[in-house]
Amino acid sequence: MTGGSLGIRSGSYGSLDKQLQLLQQNGNGGLCGAPFSMQTTGRTKPVKMFKEKESLFHWIVKFAGRKKVGMLLLCVISAAVFVWVLYVGKGEDAQEGDRHPNISVNASVSLSHIESNTYLLQGIVSDISLPPPPPAYFLGYTLPPGHPCSTFTLPPPPADKKRTGPRPCPVCYLPVEEAIALMPKVPSFSPVIKNLTYIHEDPLSGERDFGGSDFGGYPTLKHRSDSYDIRESMSVHCGFVQGKRPGQNTGFDMDEIDLEAMKQCHGVVVASAIFGAFDDIQQPHNISEYSKNTVCFFMFVDEETEAYLKNKSGLDDSRKIGLWRIVVVHNLPYTDGRRNGKVPKLLSHRMFPNARFSLWIDGKLELLVDPYQILERGSSRCGSTAYMYIIPTNSGGLYWHLWRKNATFAISRHYRRFDVFIEAEANKAAGKYENASIDFQFLFTYGTTDVPEGCVVIREHVPISNLFTCLWFNEVDRFTSRDQISFSTVRDKIHEKTNWTVNMFLDCERRNFVVQKYHRDVLEQMAQPPPVYPPPPPLLLQLPPPPHVVVNEPRIQTTPETSTVKDGAPVRKAPARRGRRSGSRRHRKVAAGAKDTGAN
Repeated sequence: MTGGSLGIRSGSYGSLDKQLQLLQQNGNGGLCGAPFSMQTTGRTKPVKMFKEKESLFHWIVKFAGRKKVGMLLLCVISAAVFVWVLYVGKGEDAQEGDRHPNISVNASVSLSHIESNTYLLQGIVSDISLPPPPPAYFLGYTLPPGHPCSTFTLPPPPADKKRTGPRPCPVCYLPVEEAIALMPKVPSFSPVIKNLTYIHEDPLSGERDFGGSDFGGYPTLKHRSDSYDIRESMSVHCGFVQGKRPGQNTGFDMDEIDLEAMKQCHGVVVASAIFGAFDDIQQPHNISEYSKNTVCFFMFVDEETEAYLKNKSGLDDSRKIGLWRIVVVHNLPYTDGRRNGKVPKLLSHRMFPNARFSLWIDGKLELLVDPYQILERGSSRCGSTAYMYIIPTNSGGLYWHLWRKNATFAISRHYRRFDVFIEAEANKAAGKYENASIDFQFLFTYGTTDVPEGCVVIREHVPISNLFTCLWFNEVDRFTSRDQISFSTVRDKIHEKTNWTVNMFLDCERRNFVVQKYHRDVLEQMAQPPPVYPPPPPLLLQLPPPPHVVVNEPRIQTTPETSTVKDGAPVRKAPARRGRRSGSRRHRKVAAGAKDTGAN
């Protein structure tokens, strides 16, 4: 390495002009080749200033190497930047409370830069974001300690030996205000199944086995078997298989104004039905003002019942009789009124798509308790048969309906029968259905325990309970309309896959909030006056008998051979017959033997 190169390198520390002057004075001493000449442009600093800077710089380098000097400069710059950031941030924080941020149009370049950075950050966050939290579900509740209903037990039955049939038993209801306050804000948990859709066939499928209808479709036995394989997402037959939506050209058709009214029900629905003018409408009692304004009361009738109500109850264009909204159903899917009644009973979630809870009662029942109290209430601890009810050994001692139990489906047990086979024999004996049809259904029946009293159904509209009622309806559509027979089969098959079951409460508790009335034909017979028979013919005039005249006559002595009559004339009795009895064979034989002996 030459001295010239060293001189130029040393000049890089700030003394390049001085080195050039020295080179010009000394000639080509340190350079190679021709004489070096260079003109400098710009202002030159005094020599004294160069000397001061050079001495300061050399003093720093004397104690620290070049690498350490670079690190020192980097630290100084970093400290300066840090202090500046703190100062600027403090000033912005002080101004945030005084004015809102203002974005001007001239800052378009900065905005685009911020947006691009925002999109970049969003992409990074989406890659490292945590899974979403699980949805909230209602888990039930417990009444506070000391609450009267938390420790309620059945009192002793009334001492009425004359009444031996089923009777209502006491139930502890919360006040209406408390029951309303405890209404769940979120739905209950639905095990396994989360998404349930319904099969739509228009036109109907040509593949058929047996049973079914145009209204419910014709699911094959394979469809029936697959429907019990519970999955997260399922599509099943559930009535209304034709048409655009339930109630429009599907069978069981309703007017558009009624469909819109049913769509507006978002809370609790109380539903019932009367077909063939078979019953009189029973108005609910003890209903709170809040329930009158928030609960939907719907009564489904056919055209025959509509005509009867117009003549007797004054049904008009308001479509209301008391609390009931009357919905006239056209194009009934079945000729059997019992099957038609199963549509609103089991498919209320399809007819009221936005409702959360529903309470079904038969048309012959009168509701006596507020619906919110029924949905909430906890029933009693029962261990006695005094109320004409026998509790199965596998059932618990405490029964609820929905909210306090955190159940999604509730129905009462039969008050006397607990075996499906016994129920079937009772249906045969009562002639409620053809014996051959009941026997054929038992070829596909698996459940044998628990028979419901199906006149009341309490349920929450969640996927698992909706699936249960769909499959229950399919059994009724395929086999007999006696839903008590098919209930346990559907319940047990779903329980095998999901561990979900139905809450079955006591029948005596059901009789506490509903009263069964007589059918209309029986009521009409009871209301008729007793028959009036024609008057009997007049009695003939009869003269009284002549008075008895007593005559004082001397007493006549009588002997065994004579007797007296009323007029006192003696009469000789006939003499008694003497001799031996003709029927005594032994006497004759002895007499004959004696005769023979005498002859010898």
